[in-house]
Amino acid sequence: MGFIIRSLINGPKQTRTLIVRRGYSTGSSDITASAMVYSNYGQPSEVLRWHSYRLPALTANSVYVKFLASPINPADVNMIQGAYPIKPKFQKLGDSEVAVGGNEGVAKVIAVGSGVDSLKVGDEVVMATTGLGTWRTHAAGPVEDFQLLPKAKNVSMIQKATITVNPCTAYRMLKDFTDLKSGDYVIQNGGNSAVGQAVIQIAKAWGVKTINVVRNRPEIEKLSNELTDLGATHVVTDDVLGSHDMRKQIKEWVGNKPPLLGFNCVSGKSATDMSRYLGANGHLITYGAMSKSPLPLPASLLIFKNITFHGFWMSKWAEIHSPQERYTMLEDIIDLMSKGKLKEPKWNEVQWNESTMKKAVDQGIQGFGTGKQIVLFKGH
Repeated sequence: MGFIIRSLINGPKQTRTLIVRRGYSTGSSDITASAMVYSNYGQPSEVLRWHSYRLPALTANSVYVKFLASPINPADVNMIQGAYPIKPKFQKLGDSEVAVGGNEGVAKVIAVGSGVDSLKVGDEVVMATTGLGTWRTHAAGPVEDFQLLPKAKNVSMIQKATITVNPCTAYRMLKDFTDLKSGDYVIQNGGNSAVGQAVIQIAKAWGVKTINVVRNRPEIEKLSNELTDLGATHVVTDDVLGSHDMRKQIKEWVGNKPPLLGFNCVSGKSATDMSRYLGANGHLITYGAMSKSPLPLPASLLIFKNITFHGFWMSKWAEIHSPQERYTMLEDIIDLMSKGKLKEPKWNEVQWNESTMKKAVDQGIQGFGTGKQIVLFKGH
């Protein structure tokens, strides 16, 4: 007994019908994919390798996608090193049992099985879960592996490729912990991080003001101006955050409405100093620890101000929420992007070849002024 496969051939407007035997999943297609893979954990330059393989035969509930762009994120490097809490999915690709690098990216559906009705050829998708791998030209998998992206105008491929980590983290932290109203303040360290920049822009779109703490540096005025251009209300440096003068200054800014929401990606002294600015019953959300220092919590904040301390991890949120909940969030973020309220991040192109990818992944994350590293799968 056979089933129908709807497949994209030679462009989006031309299709053909193929008959494939049900259950014949050990065969392969005529599509050859290339990917950056690894068989063991370790330093990326030592364990990553180029791998070409044919996609497996399409089944009734599976789809083929072609990747368009994929970034290199810090968590990708941690995953390759074996240091990330979520372990990658090792899978048989061709004649090798490997994991594919990368967790974020945008792809286009190029074929669907006969039992698939939630996706169609031409749809753009992101990965529904972490660990499946995005540093590859093509992928095949069950429809549940892919999350449909809302259609939108005026949203770049780079914005779509980088939507699921930083913008979603910023969106959820702003939305899930307290009922923010126009005119309220939030305070965050790592204000120049990718999440920090998304917080600034989303908050401004919602009428929320931001106090953004950054590390002092020689070109602090330039950085401050760039963040202000994004929509930051105030930018301060961490070396003066705990000073008497800064406490007086922030009091003047916020008046009798201190921030009830703070975001911490640095930890250490920066987070402790920042948490003292939260008002009674406020919330400090920790989503990173770039200083690699512990997070000291003054007992007075718990006893006298009833501050609540939370952790947030976008991968866990995505794991326990439905595809429709994820889609609703993506709709909101895409809408902000299409209206120019959430801008494309600074980025640099990484060429799609083995040596360049290894070098780029070894570099990991780059600074605010340099931008995110993104591979474009042009002509593949």
